[in-house]
Amino acid sequence: MAIHLDYSNMFASNVPGAVDDAMWSAAATSFTAAQRTFDQRRAAGELGFIDLATSADSLQALHDFADGVGQSFTDIVVLGIGGSALGTIALRTALRSRDWNELEDDARDFFPRLHVLDNVDPATIGALLDRLNLGGTLFIVISKSGSTAETMSQYLIVRERLQDELDEAFSRHLVFITDPEKGALRAIARSERIVSLDVPPNVGGRFSVLSPVGLLPAALVGIDVGELLRGAKEMFERCSAAPLEQNPAAMYSLLQWLGDAKLGLHTQVFMPYSDALRDAGDWFVQLWAESLGKLNDAGQSVGPTPLGALGVTDQHSKVQLFMQGPRDKTFTFVSVKELAHDLTIPKLHGDIPELAYLGGHKLGELLDVECRATAGALASKGRPSMTISLDHVDAWHVGGLMMMLEIAVIYSGALYGINPLNQPGVELGKQFTYAMLGRADATEARTQWDALPRPDPRRMI
Repeated sequence: MAIHLDYSNMFASNVPGAVDDAMWSAAATSFTAAQRTFDQRRAAGELGFIDLATSADSLQALHDFADGVGQSFTDIVVLGIGGSALGTIALRTALRSRDWNELEDDARDFFPRLHVLDNVDPATIGALLDRLNLGGTLFIVISKSGSTAETMSQYLIVRERLQDELDEAFSRHLVFITDPEKGALRAIARSERIVSLDVPPNVGGRFSVLSPVGLLPAALVGIDVGELLRGAKEMFERCSAAPLEQNPAAMYSLLQWLGDAKLGLHTQVFMPYSDALRDAGDWFVQLWAESLGKLNDAGQSVGPTPLGALGVTDQHSKVQLFMQGPRDKTFTFVSVKELAHDLTIPKLHGDIPELAYLGGHKLGELLDVECRATAGALASKGRPSMTISLDHVDAWHVGGLMMMLEIAVIYSGALYGINPLNQPGVELGKQFTYAMLGRADATEARTQWDALPRPDPRRMI
């Protein structure tokens, strides 16, 4: 089992206008400082996502629930948003059968279906609740603060329905994942004896996929969470002691930073060539955008714009832009060497040249060839890229990939001179939401909101 990073096409020796030798030599000094910042954050206990993978006893409470009470449900519903949802969706897509929720019980080995409500659209929520058998459903409510407006609104709606239908048994259909000490969910869990699991205080939402946030739903549907953590742990060990050129997280971070900060390549495309990894793209986009889009110490806006794509699907939509549009992008391709299933293309229509060449090849081979062909075509036009190769899509490789990218974004924060662990840019919008909905402690935000310009009727059509 292995994860490899090929960064050849980030250098000018392969791609005109990419990173040259002088730029790379100068960047090594920048990385020394970034490594020092990473080590300081680790020593200060700020990088709790690493501890999730290296702590030997981190799974016990989770396994106790998943192997016990958790076996009695036919449906699992996650109530969460952002980092409380995207990791779970990525794990389900990568490590469960396609269309998992539509499979018959025996095809799922009698593991439950897994639904993730990651928005507050009433049409989506109402439709799911109307078709579920609430008596066979477990709702996992995920909010570290216990005050996330979207998640807590979902919770209140679900709780009322459970109480109406199940009376006093409603609480057996709820699990809270929240801060171990504080917040509304923790207070409710204590007063009503609702099962709860902890999000460590030093693990932010977008870094929480390897905490109970992602691991409990995964374990409940039969994903090997021990292998997820083992893959993550081995990736951390690989990155923690290696010199720069042998450290995949460091190389990825430094080359992406050079592309953005030095070469004007401000958009970073993440493009798996695997349907199983398509939702890993959305997880990556949040990790990159919320961690790196910041104001630095000088008050300057920094950070790349991440963009998800899917090979080969987006070769027939976005690649036209990638090839001939603005030269402002780097590309990360994710390829899979050995597929769990493959199909051979039949040798039919041998008299038609446009079809005859396909016969005898496999779809997995076509997928791989198209990935390499796209990378090569982009390189020929001066568009730099890297390729992350996984031997398989399984729990070990997915855990390792996620850990590699989480470590990389911490290095990147140091390179940009910002804190990659906070998200101050979203707080004002939250406060305005609280104010408009009448939250009692949002009076200051209400004053700010009232002072904002209002829509001009003359500019509305």
